[in-house]
Amino acid sequence: MKKNIALIYGGNSSEWQISIQSGKFVASHIDKDRYNVYEVLLRGASWSVGGTEIDKTDFSLTVGGEKIRFDMAFILIHGTPGENGLLQGYLEMLGVPFNTCSAFVSALTFDKHSCKRFLDFAGVKMAKDLFLRRGSEYTPAEIVRDLGLPLFVKPSNGGSSFGVTKVKHEDELAAAMEEAFKECDSVLIEEALRGRELTNGIYCEGGRLITLPVTEIITEREFFDYDAKYLGESNEVCPAEIPETLSEKVREMTAFIYNYLGCKGLVRMDYILNGEDIYFLEINTVPGMTPMSLVPGQVRAAGIDLQQFFTTLIEESL
Repeated sequence: MKKNIALIYGGNSSEWQISIQSGKFVASHIDKDRYNVYEVLLRGASWSVGGTEIDKTDFSLTVGGEKIRFDMAFILIHGTPGENGLLQGYLEMLGVPFNTCSAFVSALTFDKHSCKRFLDFAGVKMAKDLFLRRGSEYTPAEIVRDLGLPLFVKPSNGGSSFGVTKVKHEDELAAAMEEAFKECDSVLIEEALRGRELTNGIYCEGGRLITLPVTEIITEREFFDYDAKYLGESNEVCPAEIPETLSEKVREMTAFIYNYLGCKGLVRMDYILNGEDIYFLEINTVPGMTPMSLVPGQVRAAGIDLQQFFTTLIEESL
C-alpha cells in the first residue's frame, strides 16, 4: 500500500516563495508509484491542500468524506515555522514522523548565535562575532575596533541572505543593522573571513552518514546573496577544485558537526577555506531544493538519481 506523504512548503518568512519552488521541485521527483504526495501550502493559519484545509487537531485531510492520515511530513519550509523547530514540535506532539532535525536541534541551529556558542565547546573554528538584540546600545566605533572591517551584519534568525549586509565603512553600520532588524529581533555581527566559500550536504542512509561532494561557490558579488543564489549570479563548482585531502577534511568536519549537534535528515553546512584552515559559517537544516539549489547539484555530481535520493530521505524518516 502506498504511503501518504504531506509535502509542506510556504511558511511565514521572507523565504516563503523560495520554499514553494523547493516544494514543487521535490514533488516532481518523488516516486508516485510508492507514495501519495499531498502538497500542503502553509501560510499563517492556513494549511491547505488544493484549497482544502488541514485539520490541525490531528494533522489530517478530509477529501470526499474520507479522512486521510499522513504517514510522514516532508518539511520544505525555509525559515519559520519549518526550520526553527515550531512545526517539528507540533509534529512531535502528534507522533507524526518528519524528515528534518528534531524541534530542539532545529531551534538551536536556526539561531546563528546559539549555534555558534554550542559549537564553541567543540573547538570548531568560526569568525569572531558580536550579538545584539533590538534596543541594545552599541557604538559603531567599538564594533569596528573589536571586529575590524569589512564585516557582515546579519539577522541571527534568517536565511537566503535576507537582511544580510557586507559593511566596508563604519558609517554604513547603522543602516545595515536596521536592515537586519527588519527580519528578526536579534542581530549577529561577524568579521568578514577571507577565503574560498565551500558548502557540503550530508544525510543518513541505512544508519550510515553520507557526505555529498563539496561545492565551491564563486561569485563576483560581495557575497553569496539572494541574486547570487537564485538569479544565476554565481558559479557553483562541484566537486570543488581543491586537493582531495582538503575535500576529505571538509566532509569529516561536516560529519563531526552533524553528530555533535544531533542532526537528522538532510543538512547542508557552509564554510570558508583559508589556506588549510576551515571555518564554519552556518548550517541549513532545510536546505534549498530549487532547480538551482546547491544540494541537488551535489546529488547529481555524486551520480545519485534524484528520485532515489528523495526515496531515501522519506524511508529514513519513517
